[in-house]
Amino acid sequence: MTTQKTIDCPQCGEPADMSRDNVYRPFCSRRCKLIDLGDWLDESNRIADPDGTAPTPMSGLDDDGTPH
Repeated sequence: MTTQKTIDCPQCGEPADMSRDNVYRPFCSRRCKLIDLGDWLDESNRIADPDGTAPTPMSGLDDDGTPH
């Protein structure tokens, strides 16, 4: 007998099936996976730079947005 493993969806908190049958894992649905992707693309989600040396997205540009 196989026990179905589930976790809480990182986006909405609903149970998410972790089997290979769920192509959206660790999310519960396509919707939650796309919401998470959108958060990364608009930089709402970020991986912190531990030493603060990573350039910001606007570094290398003048105030008007042109490269220096």
